[in-house]
Amino acid sequence: MTVRVLLADDQALFREAVAAMLARDARLEIVASVSSGDEAISFVRAHAVDVILMDIRMPGTDGITATREVLRLRPGIRVLVLTTFDLDEYVYAAVREGASGFLTKDATPEALADAIVAVAAGEAVMSSSATRALLGFVRDGAPQGSGGGDKLDALSPREQEIARLLATGASNDDIAHRLFLSENTVKTHVKAVLAKLGLPDRIHVVIWAYEHGILRPRG
Repeated sequence: MTVRVLLADDQALFREAVAAMLARDARLEIVASVSSGDEAISFVRAHAVDVILMDIRMPGTDGITATREVLRLRPGIRVLVLTTFDLDEYVYAAVREGASGFLTKDATPEALADAIVAVAAGEAVMSSSATRALLGFVRDGAPQGSGGGDKLDALSPREQEIARLLATGASNDDIAHRLFLSENTVKTHVKAVLAKLGLPDRIHVVIWAYEHGILRPRG
């Protein structure tokens, strides 16, 4: 199945270079490229898109605001933020608005193509540095609230263990080793956690955990 990709970046040369690179991958179809958040919003109103490669800093409507709006219009679209910046507040804001991934523009063409396919399949993708930035920000500076207890109570004791580990950014392999489980079993539990919490992917477990002040990773 071909993944339909929209490029949103205000730098024309960068858009053309990325489009040329990604066009070589048979898994992907570049349906259009636009230069602003407003153009991205207008395009998805009229056309089918699976994944948007979204820059953060663009004239007019920025990438974070555009992410929120396109997901309001088309909840099934996945957004992969691609930027020169790897700052914690940008990572947090993009994910908070529903982005499913965050890569810097120095990613290799192969890594970028694989990330697009992964987010289209429902996975979350972040560079290791962006993951550290997100964890650091939500630990030290993200607003924390209360509540969410009903959803937490809906998780089994094992699922609560896994949710706490997800909140630290642990991979499935890490969780499997920590809890002496097979990776397939962990995948099953992770899917159950996401379904019961009503969250799209594991990155949003981190945001949910901190904003409700109930799942706090240690260290």
